[in-house]
Amino acid sequence: MMSGIFTVGIWTLLSRVLGFLRDALILSYLGTGPAYQAFVVAFRLPNMFRRFFAEGAFNLAFVPMFSKRLESDDQPNAFANEAFSGLATILIGLTVIAQIFMPWLVYALASGFVGTETFDLSVIFGRIAFPYILFISLAALASGVLNASGRFAAAAAAPVLLNVLLVSAIIFAATAGFDVAYALIWMIPFAGFAQLVLVWIAAKRAGITLRLQRPRFTPDMKHLTKIAIPAAMAGGVMQINLLVGQQVASYFDRAVGWLFAADRLYQLPLGVVGIAVGIVLLPDLARRLQSGDDAGAKDAFSRATEISLALTIPASVALMVIPLPLVRVLFERGAMTTDDSAAIAVAVAIYGLGLPAFVLQKTLQPLFYAREDTKSPFRFAIVAMFVNAVLAFGLAPYIGWIAPAIATTFAGWIMVLCLALGTRPMGDVARFDAQLRRRIWRICVASGAMGTILWSASASMSTFLGMAGWRYLALAILVGIGIGSYFLIAHLIGAIRLSELKGAMRRGR
Repeated sequence: MMSGIFTVGIWTLLSRVLGFLRDALILSYLGTGPAYQAFVVAFRLPNMFRRFFAEGAFNLAFVPMFSKRLESDDQPNAFANEAFSGLATILIGLTVIAQIFMPWLVYALASGFVGTETFDLSVIFGRIAFPYILFISLAALASGVLNASGRFAAAAAAPVLLNVLLVSAIIFAATAGFDVAYALIWMIPFAGFAQLVLVWIAAKRAGITLRLQRPRFTPDMKHLTKIAIPAAMAGGVMQINLLVGQQVASYFDRAVGWLFAADRLYQLPLGVVGIAVGIVLLPDLARRLQSGDDAGAKDAFSRATEISLALTIPASVALMVIPLPLVRVLFERGAMTTDDSAAIAVAVAIYGLGLPAFVLQKTLQPLFYAREDTKSPFRFAIVAMFVNAVLAFGLAPYIGWIAPAIATTFAGWIMVLCLALGTRPMGDVARFDAQLRRRIWRICVASGAMGTILWSASASMSTFLGMAGWRYLALAILVGIGIGSYFLIAHLIGAIRLSELKGAMRRGR
């Protein structure tokens, strides 16, 4: 399991680095004006529905069922093809409906744009980008097949392909004198198709050939639907949170772009650690629970949580201590201004405070989904949604555009509390083991010490961080200081064992 986490994490890290390059190029050419904000809304539309049909409802229900069939050799290929065809049928219908009702969808996401150039552009971009959901959701199902089979590399590499293609489109359009925004938005559905082809071929090599067939509502599909609907509703709640945040931000000039850029920055550690752990942990727990291996399930849960916190807590501290140097070096160029950087940095620091919560959700939720319990996470998501909405709308008149970031972070911790309380009936299998209890406070101490060192180093290097010719090297040195000091202190006080990490990385390769 640990080697799988590192495999997914390393590929995700590469994808997120390329994503930073993509976002830096976009901000450089488009700034945070109408074209950029229209791109944000248009790109979020298929990604919002993707949470229902890809990593969200469908896959959360599909992966445990497929894993158990694979474990017992109970016609896994036939089940995968039924799910693949059913999902494709639903998505084709959704894509057609979305093309018709696109103005209303954009209104639901950003009503503050109505009557502006940004609204019309968002509708155009939304219609071009929306078919991405068809390809990426089918790719996610194929990725679920691979993950359940213990093959993580191809599925984790697919997002790298997306960012390579988007960066290529930006560079080509800028070089050839074409409209960068249109080149970028047209590349999105094409990149989704390319990702589908990649994981489909990988699944075929793994022994599972996914084919479209006449969709049938078999007993297996009825059971899958029964499990998927609560997960879809939970996914819907999380998307309502996103909708609330974007609605509030759309009434403040450039705030949609600021929050999106900040979201991209904290998504780096969340994707590399949290999402990687969730992807690997879910099928592993499902197989262990299917075979009655409760001790192995507890160990898997504890080790996944341990590695998550060991890598996430220091990242959270870094985002809170040095957000401005990170944002200025990574994003501030071209049409991106100093005021934009300052605003984004504030949001990054607030999201950083919530980062451990977002990652802990990824380790706690598989305890429910592996048991095919999707109703409990839905109920908890309702509570978090209520908290998010009250804070976002309630605080906005007093503190302005930053209210959605505060609401998102606070609601994230409420969700973790609900999930933790919900695991109590599961017994010892959902409890942290002795090793994790020993190490967790040491991880916090090492992270706090690293934060102090980072703050001091950032203050002494502020001149170099602001110089165009030196800032990249200065940031690299600053990050190196943070990473080096954390791992050294953590190793000395017993928070982590470097030999364990090295062993997992070797097995991951």
